[in-house]
Amino acid sequence: MILDIVIIFFILFMGSALQGVSGFGFGLFSMSFLPFLFTLKQSSLLVIALSLIVAAIVLLKSWRSLDKNVLLYILAAALLGRLSAFFILTNYGDESFLRQFLGFILIGMVAYLLLNKRPTNPKLANSKWLPLLLGYSGGVVGGVFAVGGPFFVFYLLLVCKDKYAYTANLQATFVITALVTVTLHAVNGDLGGNFWLYFLFGAMAVSLGTRVGMYWFDRVSQERVKQIAGCIVALSGINMIFFS
Repeated sequence: MILDIVIIFFILFMGSALQGVSGFGFGLFSMSFLPFLFTLKQSSLLVIALSLIVAAIVLLKSWRSLDKNVLLYILAAALLGRLSAFFILTNYGDESFLRQFLGFILIGMVAYLLLNKRPTNPKLANSKWLPLLLGYSGGVVGGVFAVGGPFFVFYLLLVCKDKYAYTANLQATFVITALVTVTLHAVNGDLGGNFWLYFLFGAMAVSLGTRVGMYWFDRVSQERVKQIAGCIVALSGINMIFFS
């Protein structure tokens, strides 16, 4: 039990530090390891609940850079996706094929993000279909696998003017969607057993890890943030394809 808590603490600390410096990565990193210790459902719910803390800490520092126009469509679609994910996570447990399919999608996104040299794309910024598609996809994937961040990152890196606007809008999306998912599963009675014990230790780990990551966030460039985010997504995609 003690060894499990130490391992979980380290995993959550590293994942939250990644999110502190890159704007996301907590779910991607944590869900690459926690399913070896818990079921998919237990892992997802723990990570989603803790992501509320991680995202809220980062958002408190960057909320002045929020852009409501950027958030409107992607957040509305993401909330609809989270409702769909609630039923999927509650009723289905065979995720192997879905994880592999997701891995290919993530690697494709990385290729585009790293090859695209423009920090923003006005044409895509004005489109309505892209934030709706990515928002819904991120909502579903985030609600089932707790790794929906890349879909939001893909869009926000294209349309946000700087790294502060990017991380503020991203964290706002995480906070609201995570709150919806946790509320739905709490009402459904899914947060029993040792959940709150692991949540308590996890909260300490992510509070520390997020602040460590934020320390480095102010010291890296927008391009470096983009590269770090891309590497995290690529590693997660490879893990999902070959180790599902």
